[in-house]
Amino acid sequence: MPPFRPALTYPESSRGEHHDTYSDAHGQSVQVADPYRWLEDPDSPETRAWVEAQNRVTDTFLAELPARAHYRARLGELWNFPKDGVPWERGGRYFRTFNPGLLNQPLLQVADSPRGPWRELLDPNVLSGDGTVALMGAEVSDDGKTLAYATQSGGSDWLTWQVREVEGGAEPDQPLRWSKFSGAAWLPDGSGFFYSAYDAPQAGEGSGEALTSANRNQRLMFHRLGQAQEHDELVLSRPDQPDWGFSGRVSEDGRWLLVSVWLGTSPKNQLWVRRLTGSGPGAGGFSEVVADFHAGFQVVGSEGDTLFLLTDEDAPLGKLLAWNVTTGERRDLIPEGPDKLEQVLTVPEGFLAVTLRDASHRLALHGRTGERIREIELPSLGTLTLSGQAGSREVFLGFTSFLFPTRPYRLELPAGDLEPLAAPATTFNPDAYEVTQDFATSKDGTRVPLFIVARRGASRDGSNRTLLYAYGGFGISLTPVFSPSRLAWLERGGVFVQANLRGGGEYGEGWHEAGTLTAKQNVFDDFIAVAEHLTAQGWTTPERLAIQGGSNGGLLVGAAITQRPELFGAAVAQVGVLDMLRYQHFTIGWAWASDYGRSDDPAMFDTLRAYSPLHNLKEGTSYPATLITTGDHDDRVVPAHSYKFAAELQRVQAGAAPTLIRIQTRGGHGAGKPTALVIEEAADIWAFLEGVLEGD
Repeated sequence: MPPFRPALTYPESSRGEHHDTYSDAHGQSVQVADPYRWLEDPDSPETRAWVEAQNRVTDTFLAELPARAHYRARLGELWNFPKDGVPWERGGRYFRTFNPGLLNQPLLQVADSPRGPWRELLDPNVLSGDGTVALMGAEVSDDGKTLAYATQSGGSDWLTWQVREVEGGAEPDQPLRWSKFSGAAWLPDGSGFFYSAYDAPQAGEGSGEALTSANRNQRLMFHRLGQAQEHDELVLSRPDQPDWGFSGRVSEDGRWLLVSVWLGTSPKNQLWVRRLTGSGPGAGGFSEVVADFHAGFQVVGSEGDTLFLLTDEDAPLGKLLAWNVTTGERRDLIPEGPDKLEQVLTVPEGFLAVTLRDASHRLALHGRTGERIREIELPSLGTLTLSGQAGSREVFLGFTSFLFPTRPYRLELPAGDLEPLAAPATTFNPDAYEVTQDFATSKDGTRVPLFIVARRGASRDGSNRTLLYAYGGFGISLTPVFSPSRLAWLERGGVFVQANLRGGGEYGEGWHEAGTLTAKQNVFDDFIAVAEHLTAQGWTTPERLAIQGGSNGGLLVGAAITQRPELFGAAVAQVGVLDMLRYQHFTIGWAWASDYGRSDDPAMFDTLRAYSPLHNLKEGTSYPATLITTGDHDDRVVPAHSYKFAAELQRVQAGAAPTLIRIQTRGGHGAGKPTALVIEEAADIWAFLEGVLEGD
C-alpha cells in the first residue's frame, strides 16, 4: 500500500530577524539566527494562535487515516486489565497502587496483608474533572499511620505535598507548594518529614514564568505536622552554589539524615550526613562524607555508623562499599563484576543485588561480607524492581518484559522462591510473538545491543513495517518493559525494536560517558548503525522503517533525520530537546549540561551546533514523514523546542511527506498523563505511522 500523502497547507510561521552571538573554539564570534524566538513565549496571543492552527492541520490529517478508529478501539481493550502495583510495608500495613482497567489515574490502596483485601486510601481521579491531576509521590510514616503524598497538575513538574491520615482519610495540614524533584523523608516518630522546594516563580502557577523560568537554589526543608508551610524549617541551602540540589532521606534506624547533593543530571554526587541521635560526626550539623563530585554514591542501608554505599568510584560497573563515617574505614563488600550492579537492597542475611547483563536484569542474594549465596531465578529476560524494609525478610518485587505486564511477587528470605501476588490477564496472546536479542556494529566498531519483538516466523524479506525506539542519554538504561500500546502495533504486523545506545547506563558509567559532551555523536552513530543493521538483516527497508524517541530520545530522532534523512520512512519526536543552543535557559534545562555541554562554552559550541536538530535542517532536502508531539504545559523540555523545530521543518521540507506537530493542551512531559489521553496519543502515532509507511 502506498503511503498517505494528502496535500497540506501549513500555518504561517513568521520569521523574525533575531540573531545571537556565540564564540567558537577558535575565539571567533559566530552569528546564529533564531527567527522563531517569539515561539518561546507560551502565553503570547501569537503563540496560542499558532498552536491552535497547527493542531487543526494535524487533527484534519489524522482524522482521515483509516487505522485511527481501529487503534483507538483496540488500545482501549488492550489497556483494560487490572494493573497491580508492587506493595510496600510500613508499620504492619501494606500499600500499593492499583488501576482496575481504564481509570485515568491509579488508586492508592492499603491492606493488612500483601495479599489483600485492599481498601482505597486515595483516589486521584476525584482531584480534577479531566484526570490531569496525578499522584507523583507517596511516602508513609514508619508507623504506617500517616501518608505524605505529592500531586502534579496538567503535566507540570511542580509538586504539591499534602498529608493524609491512613485511618479515616483526614487531611489536617495545608498543602505544601513549589516543591520539585523531591521525595518525602519521615522522621522515625512520624512528627514530620523532609522535602525539597524552590522559591515560587514571580508569576502564578500555570503562567509562562512558572513554565519557563530556570529552577535554581533548591533547598531542603522540614515540615512538622500541624504547622503552616511558612513555618517550615530550612535545613539546608547553598545560595553560593545555586545549581546544587538536595535530596534527603532518613536511615532506617533513624540515626542519620542522609543528603545526596546533586549537580544537574550528572550521576556524580556529594554525600552529607547529619546525626539525628547521639553524638559524633554530624552531630549538630552536616558532615561531608563525600565533598566533591568525582563519583556516584547511593546509600542502600546502614548499620550503626557504617553506611552501605552503591558506588561507581574506581568501578564503572558499580560495587558495594561499607564506609564507617566515624572512623573513616572503608571496605569493599561486593566488588565490581562483569555486569553492572544496578540496585542493592539491605536484608537481614546481607544484600539482594540486581545486576544488568546485556540490558536485562539478574537477581542474587549476598551475605553480610559480600559473598554470593545464591541466584534467584526470574521468569525470563526482563526488568526487575525491588521494595523492602531493612531488617525484614519479606521483600516485594515487580517483574515485567516486552510481552508480559508487570507482576508483583513476594520473596521470603533467605530460602524462599518468588510468590506471585497477582496474575494480570490481558486480551493479548503473547505466544504468537517472540523476543530476540541481536547486536549491531557501530561506526567505530562498538557492539550495540538491540531487542526485536515480532510475530513468530516473521519474514526477513524487507516487508515489515518496523519501529525503532531508543534513548541514549543520562546514564538511563532501556530494559524490556511491557507497553499495551506496542501490542496494537505488533498485532497489525508491525515489528518493534529497542536499541541500547551509548549515553545510556546499560554497561555502566563508561558506556554513559562515551555518549556525552564531545562524544555525543557516538549516540547518533549507534542509532544509525542499528537502522542499517535492520535493513541489512532483511527486517525492513528505509521506506518501511520508523524511528521514535522522547525527551533526550526526541533529540536523537531529530539528529537522525537531519543527518540521514534517506534512511527512514517516518519519525516521531516526542517532547524533544531540539534547540541545543538555548536549552539551558529554561526551567531545569541547565542541569543537562553534564551530558550536553553549553553553547556559551566556546569549547562546546561547535559540537552542539554540529548536531542541534533545529540548526541542521537544510532547504531542498526531502525529510521523512514526521510527527512531533509536545505538551503546552511541559516545564521539563519546554514546548518551544518542538514549536521552533516544526516551524522550520515545515518551511524547508522539499518532499511530499507530511510534517505535523501534535500539541496536547494541559499536557506536560509525560509523567502522570491520564489514561484517556495516553490512548488517544498512542492511537494517533500508530495510525500516522501505518498511514505514511509503505506496506501491505
